[in-house]
Amino acid sequence: MKLISWNVNGLRAAVTHGFEDTFKDLDADFFCVQETKLQKGQIEIDFPGYYQYWNYAERKGYSGTAIFTKHKPLNVTYGIGIEEYDTEGRIITLEYANYYVITCYTPNSQPKLKRLEYRMSWEDAFKNYVDQLKKDKPVIFCGDLNVAHNEIDLKNPKTNHKNAGFSDQERAKFTELLQSGFTDTFRHFYPDLTGIYSWWSYRFNARKNNAGWRIDYFVTSNDLDDKLKDAKIHTEIFGSDHCPVELDIDL
Repeated sequence: MKLISWNVNGLRAAVTHGFEDTFKDLDADFFCVQETKLQKGQIEIDFPGYYQYWNYAERKGYSGTAIFTKHKPLNVTYGIGIEEYDTEGRIITLEYANYYVITCYTPNSQPKLKRLEYRMSWEDAFKNYVDQLKKDKPVIFCGDLNVAHNEIDLKNPKTNHKNAGFSDQERAKFTELLQSGFTDTFRHFYPDLTGIYSWWSYRFNARKNNAGWRIDYFVTSNDLDDKLKDAKIHTEIFGSDHCPVELDIDL
């Protein structure tokens, strides 16, 4: 089973940069998308053999998620059931007989961490959500989680300790989530691999210089550890300021 996650930074723009070809080439069972920046009816996209599910933000041109899947779910949930967090289209959950698949676009803490308080409360609510789900059956969640967990996960850690995505507070919340029974699948396979990132600023030739951050993840509940086969970061794929990440798992 192959799962792909990609923050496309605007799906309409990504379509003009080869999104559909990339989608077909990757041929995933689940293709999860973040930051679609769409409202219903603003795009028509059809991939034969796939079911598609969309969660739109109330604010136009902002946030939003989607999942394309070859496997029809038993149930689909949008958001986490808390209105404060569910207006921005950040979560879709697909339920299957033996597992859940979730796409997640975590709020950015913004320059000078001006949205950090919102982000911290989101982290607690999301952790509670996935903790409750994994009591029922195993959980796979993916997406742009807007945090580089450790210094190995970004090019310039020393100058970013107080910046959004690498603040002590955000990193601690991710540590707390993992310690509650989840696995960062890329580090499961490649605990010491350096220089592999999933996001690069559009400024300062960051991608050309590989001055990136690993902020896109597949995270699985620990009871799936023995089913994990591989995790990949497709740094060769362009079309967004993020690249796709992949999980291969025996489900």
